[in-house]
Amino acid sequence: MPSRMKRLAWIALLLAAPACGSSAGSGGGTGGATATGGATATGGATAATGGATAATGGATATGGSTGGATSTGGARGGAAGTAGVAGASGAGGADGAAGKGGSAGASAGVNATALAAAMGFGANIGNTFDNTTSWETGWGEPMVTQSFIAGMASHGIKTVRVPVAWNTYAVNGVIDSAKMDRIKQVVGWILDAGMYAIVNIHWDGGWIDNEGNANQYQLTSDVKTRFASYWTQIATAFTSVGNNLIFEGLNEEGKFYVDGNSSGTPDYAALNTLNQLFVTTVRAQGGYNTGRGLLIAGFATDIDLTCVDAFTVPTDPAGSNKLFLSIHYYTPYTFCGLDTVESWGSPQTTWGTSADQTQLQGYFTKLANFSAQKQVPVILGEFGVTKGMNYPRQSSSRILWMESVAKACFSHGMAPVLWDTGTDVSRTVGSFDSDLQAVMNDLM
Repeated sequence: MPSRMKRLAWIALLLAAPACGSSAGSGGGTGGATATGGATATGGATAATGGATAATGGATATGGSTGGATSTGGARGGAAGTAGVAGASGAGGADGAAGKGGSAGASAGVNATALAAAMGFGANIGNTFDNTTSWETGWGEPMVTQSFIAGMASHGIKTVRVPVAWNTYAVNGVIDSAKMDRIKQVVGWILDAGMYAIVNIHWDGGWIDNEGNANQYQLTSDVKTRFASYWTQIATAFTSVGNNLIFEGLNEEGKFYVDGNSSGTPDYAALNTLNQLFVTTVRAQGGYNTGRGLLIAGFATDIDLTCVDAFTVPTDPAGSNKLFLSIHYYTPYTFCGLDTVESWGSPQTTWGTSADQTQLQGYFTKLANFSAQKQVPVILGEFGVTKGMNYPRQSSSRILWMESVAKACFSHGMAPVLWDTGTDVSRTVGSFDSDLQAVMNDLM
């Protein structure tokens, strides 16, 4: 279905769902109500990692951001105060997970492989700063507070992804200073709580892949100019913020096609160009930007569409092992997000058969092999499963799916970041609903 309809469908699910609390949490699950597609879905024709239109990008798949909820595991990094740090030696990841001061020196930069292992289980602040209706609260989310951020950290989350719609609120290509300051404030709270932060350019109306205009799914010169300008502004604003902050070039909009024909040949050259522009632009802004971790976009953040020879990793002026690959996972989408019967599939309320597990393991083995081949660690920036409104998901299946994805990530040195819009993580105190708490209990 068209991406606009996708977003409206996710929002409808979210508004109809109860808020996250100590028990059943909110409806519309992580993706649920607005999850992946949530107000920001990625577009249609790029079917995704599983079924024709289901999976991770599928005709209705991811989009919104998906983030997660809590951290566990991973290599823990030095505790908040411990010289946390790679200092001069510089491997930011495994040794410096705690606090603003606990990151590698600006010149040393990060060790992306160690950092991915240290990032543990993460959560998105979804449908908040990425909403395109009204800054922060336009899609029904409350204002982000420091107590919410601190609560996530106290419950075990180690990484927080902050999706942002910059272009929607910019004036003549200039990011509003008050909005930049607000993101800096939230990032500061995340880092002060001893967590890692990821800041991106999210769906933001679909301007990056020219969604809905004559140049749809084609990379144009005006987009490249605007993209470089925004990353110059963002990187400059955060130049003195340490390496526990990661920048992510774009969300799922890296889905370009030859002649804009989404049923035709993917244009990997266009995506490779944009990823290279992102890396080159950020590195040029100095300070910690010269060596901080940068998250490059897979094709529609889809496993099958990304793990091909035509996808290339950018040349990094900072040297090797400073980049990550962004992938999202909502497979099978009939279980993770679909809540109405469609011509291509029907909602699946349970998950966990041997065939289900084999499919999941197959995808993550494929991704791990590609990661090793390209020498770029993976951050699973979004994954999640709706609680369902028309077709409620079985709680035990939901728990098993989330846990299986997280374990698959950890076994391959990847960082899983659950998509959340208040469904699984309380937006007031950062506590978990019963499903996610069960997942975290098993992972810890």
